[in-house]
Amino acid sequence: MEKKIYIDAIDKKSSFMVKDFLYSNLKSQIIAKKNLVFLCIGSDRSTGDSLGPLIGHKLINLKRKNIHIYGTLEKPVHAENLSDTIEEIKSTIKNPYIIAIDACLGSINNVGKIIIQKAPLTPGIAFNKNLPKVGHLSILGIVNISSNLDFMVLQNTRLYTVMKIADSIYYGIHLFLIQALGYNKDQLLDLKIENIIE
Repeated sequence: MEKKIYIDAIDKKSSFMVKDFLYSNLKSQIIAKKNLVFLCIGSDRSTGDSLGPLIGHKLINLKRKNIHIYGTLEKPVHAENLSDTIEEIKSTIKNPYIIAIDACLGSINNVGKIIIQKAPLTPGIAFNKNLPKVGHLSILGIVNISSNLDFMVLQNTRLYTVMKIADSIYYGIHLFLIQALGYNKDQLLDLKIENIIE
């Protein structure tokens, strides 16, 4: 079982690779009937930092009894409310297994890639925020290059890059839920495989 994987969002099979990694690492949590919490971190006020809320916005219709979504375009989870949100999750959801999702910056060769690892992430680094590590498993999308002006880089990130990564992660999670929980595909009308592999 892999503990960390890099996936190129432009790869036509990227969503299936996301699905496979999630299934191999989370099926034990499904069997144990853990509550899965997708914590999508970021702000809709910054293009580069909007990856989390965009994914949360797409995922919100997949909420079920044991599938919880935090962080959407309507109600983003960001530096100002992350600690409170974590406390809310811990106090209201029994045995939560948190999948933390966030944007990050990296080398020019890795822009557009997705990192999934069985480890927490540390949000807010680009903004020099001292925020708690979060997540039993984390999904990071590398939206732009890291530099001495990370804040400005995030502000000037191409929306196309963010959307490409967001779609890949969303469809991967969507496919994972179908496989792991046996969702009726007719109930998940917005999933079109041709959109993934076009």
